[in-house]
Amino acid sequence: MSTLKKLAGQTAIYGLSSILARSINFLMIFIYTSYLNKEVVGSFTGIYALIGFLNIIFTYGMETSFFRFSTGKNLDPDKVYNTTQSLLITSTLILGSGLFLAAPWLAELLNYPGQAYLFRWTALILSFDAILAIPFAKLRLSNRAFAFAGAKMINVLLNVFFNLLLIVWFPLLISGGFMENGFLGYKLDWGVEYILLANLFANGLIIPYVWWKVGFFSFSLDKEIIRPMWKYSIPLLFMGLAGVTNELVSRLLFEYLLPANFYPGLSARAAAGIFGTSIKLAILMNLVIQAFKYAAEPFFFGKSSDKNSPQLYAKVMHAFIIFCSALMIAISVNLDLIAYLFPKGEGYDSAFFIVPILLMGYLLLGIYFNLSIWFKVTDKTKFSFWITLVGAFVSLIAIFTLVPVLGYLGGALSTLTCYLVMTALCYYYGQKHYPIPYQTGRSIVYLLLAFGLSYAGFFLTLDSSIFGFLAKNSLIVLFLILVGFLEKDELSALLGRKKLS
Repeated sequence: MSTLKKLAGQTAIYGLSSILARSINFLMIFIYTSYLNKEVVGSFTGIYALIGFLNIIFTYGMETSFFRFSTGKNLDPDKVYNTTQSLLITSTLILGSGLFLAAPWLAELLNYPGQAYLFRWTALILSFDAILAIPFAKLRLSNRAFAFAGAKMINVLLNVFFNLLLIVWFPLLISGGFMENGFLGYKLDWGVEYILLANLFANGLIIPYVWWKVGFFSFSLDKEIIRPMWKYSIPLLFMGLAGVTNELVSRLLFEYLLPANFYPGLSARAAAGIFGTSIKLAILMNLVIQAFKYAAEPFFFGKSSDKNSPQLYAKVMHAFIIFCSALMIAISVNLDLIAYLFPKGEGYDSAFFIVPILLMGYLLLGIYFNLSIWFKVTDKTKFSFWITLVGAFVSLIAIFTLVPVLGYLGGALSTLTCYLVMTALCYYYGQKHYPIPYQTGRSIVYLLLAFGLSYAGFFLTLDSSIFGFLAKNSLIVLFLILVGFLEKDELSALLGRKKLS
């Protein structure tokens, strides 16, 4: 019992730190849309999609390999750590140097002429991230959850501080006459540069702290450890690339696939900024799913040997769908309120109509996570690779086909289509290899009903009074009443058990 309590406590710490960090980063969109123009926000969207993609290449599955070979392989964990960290530092020097030297070419390719420095800074950000990956993994392996969470939060707070300093406070000091433009090389006309620099400073400053917490390592490249680790990590690299393609490729390619003057008065990069902001709003669903993953993953594995686990997994899935469906309605019907709070720039609400589609896409991703338990407990993880790869191909085909024709809607549909296909494939093969009695028909009804109510509330034109707020949010109550009616037998049984107890 003490082991389970310890695991649950650490899960809560990891989950809370991750959700808090993501929430703070999410709130940064308020700063960007208030103080930067849409083209800068578009640059931020595209460059950070590139960073997310390249981060998989820089770490190439070594975190998971480190966990695998530090436990259950009869190897000295310290020796594995030294070798893994040494290998990652070596490969980071090679990859980082290559990206640094290729920066002028990349700047021209991605339409940032004369701004090669952006991609040199990108190379440094990726390099700092990569050399921190294994120390952070060691903190987790050593059950030092508070040290891990503390380092992550310090990194996020440093990032926020430098963003505020460079984007908000310095311009205010200049406009108030307290500082001259050009002081310490500061340039008022920079935008995405300061987002990257804030990230770079925060990552660079956290390295000594993390290494102090973990302890320094001895440089060692043990071939007997590297060979099997390399073999183990390569499939993870391709799985990661396929997964990040599904998540980020629409943001990376949007501005390059959108025809000129598709949206009058907006450049393709400015339109990409609006599109990326809508994605940020939909990621509210992802925050909930991330919290669920931290709590559910150890729970799922802990119950895998129980003969009643399939029935338990089905109940968890059903509750998850009901909760997230209600959340989808709540976000969709209150988008006008969210728009009032942030983003602050004009025109961002022009793409809000795609948010319910994106919310449904991320909800399906959460369902996929629930479904994926079958190949995790049966050691058939090869299905994960193939399903993710199919999702990546579907995503690419949809993006190249739909974005030039439908713009924002095409980008949103690519996300929805990708996760719908992945969910359907995972369900189909899961029921063949590890049958779980999901309430499939009823779940589909809830999803379709929630999606319909989300759009009904979004398009419902009411004033901004308390009456309008209550009228829109009554759709959430309507959904829950319908769920209560359909679930009356389960609720009766639950209330009956409580009464007996």
